[in-house]
Amino acid sequence: MNTNDLSDKELIASLVGPRLAERIYHGSLASLVHQPNPSFARKKLFIAQEFVRRALQEELSNRKAISSISLMRDYLKLTFAGKEHEVFMVMLLDTKGRLIDAEELFRGTLAQAAIYSREVVKCTLKYNAASVIFAHNHPSGVAQPSDADYHTTHRLQSALSLIDVKVLDHFVIAGNECWSFAENGLI
Repeated sequence: MNTNDLSDKELIASLVGPRLAERIYHGSLASLVHQPNPSFARKKLFIAQEFVRRALQEELSNRKAISSISLMRDYLKLTFAGKEHEVFMVMLLDTKGRLIDAEELFRGTLAQAAIYSREVVKCTLKYNAASVIFAHNHPSGVAQPSDADYHTTHRLQSALSLIDVKVLDHFVIAGNECWSFAENGLI
């Protein structure tokens, strides 16, 4: 089956059946995925989304993460999809730049999350990571980092440099937008 040629509705129908697809799909995948109180059919879609996220995480574990920027962006967009509050995550990398694990360290409100350097350092040491990539979301829909984001990134860089751990990037995710500190020359 060549799924590239199928419409969104046809893809959904192949997963949940044509009748359910007709009932739940109303012209937008985003509105389908972000519905409160998901139905059985939507739960199947959430499961499919989780499979894709895990497959991307597995792929990042097998190759150098920082050289797989598009893969990293896809993984982060799926990880943060639908979150209505700020979440801060640290991706822990081995000496070859492969993903060891990704851990959600802090959860906040709609506009902010408190980030503690001590907890980031503890997590990094727990996994014996050689380098890290930070990521957090902006539920507001604007991927541009705030002044607090700049300050937090530099504070964490300083703390981790004391234990010889390099910060490779910090991504800010807002919907389908993904802003990178490294790509903008700030790391």
